[in-house]
Amino acid sequence: MSRSNLLLTSYYLLPIQPMAITKAKKGEVVLKLINAFKGAASVVFVNFKGLTVGNTTAMRSALKKEGISYSVAKKTLTARALDEQKFEGEKPEFPGELALAWGEDLVAPARGVYGFVKKFPENLKILGGVFEGRYMTSAEMLGIAQIPSMDVLRGKFVNIVNSPIQRFVIALNEIAKSRL
Repeated sequence: MSRSNLLLTSYYLLPIQPMAITKAKKGEVVLKLINAFKGAASVVFVNFKGLTVGNTTAMRSALKKEGISYSVAKKTLTARALDEQKFEGEKPEFPGELALAWGEDLVAPARGVYGFVKKFPENLKILGGVFEGRYMTSAEMLGIAQIPSMDVLRGKFVNIVNSPIQRFVIALNEIAKSRL
């Protein structure tokens, strides 16, 4: 038995046994996931192997500020909840540890998780997700994650609209200078 699986009590080292989840608790988790999937515009499936507690806490708080929920769930319970929803397409595989990120915004969960995937590429991977009621692959969710926010898109639009006007003003200014 490894030393990490031992609990030091006053005089004895006792093995730590993981507690099994009761059927009632499993039912609660499945219901929580079903309700989350019903209220979510999109869901991102995340593999988080080797991510430290500090980094996970920082990611959770950053996602929460953006209105994104993040939860770790057993793969079998997640599969049960997903089967209840009847999403279109083929459900992706879930190798390793599984976490879910979801929110009311279509793009925010993918974008929020992707920001941390860039920071911790060895520890975080987007496995796929659900977008507009359809299962998406990892590549499709990464594409969705790279869509700029509305503020960035508005800024780019204003720049595009402003550019010809600005050039016209510069041209008029040069004409005025040449006539003097």
